[in-house]
Amino acid sequence: MSKTLLVIHHTPSPSTREPLGAVLAGANAPEIDGVEVVSRPAQAATLPDMLDADGYLFGTTANFGYMSGALKRYLGEYPSISRRAS
Repeated sequence: MSKTLLVIHHTPSPSTREPLGAVLAGANAPEIDGVEVVSRPAQAATLPDMLDADGYLFGTTANFGYMSGALKRYLGEYPSISRRAS
C-alpha cells in the first residue's frame, strides 16, 4: 500500500524554489518505493490534502525568524490534526 507525502510550501522566489525542486527530486527518486509525493503551494493546499496524507513536509521562507504568512495561515486555518486521530 502506497503512503502519501504532502509537501506544502511557500516559495515566492528563485532562492526558495530551488531547494523545493531538490526536495521533490529526492522524494520522487526511483530508489524510494511506495511513496506518492503531492506538492501544494500553501495558498492552494486544502484540508482534504492534509487529512489524506501520511506524512508532511513544510517549506517556507523565514521572515524575521518566523514562517511565512502564507504557511502560517494554512496551518492556523484547519483544526486537522485532532480530526486525523479520530
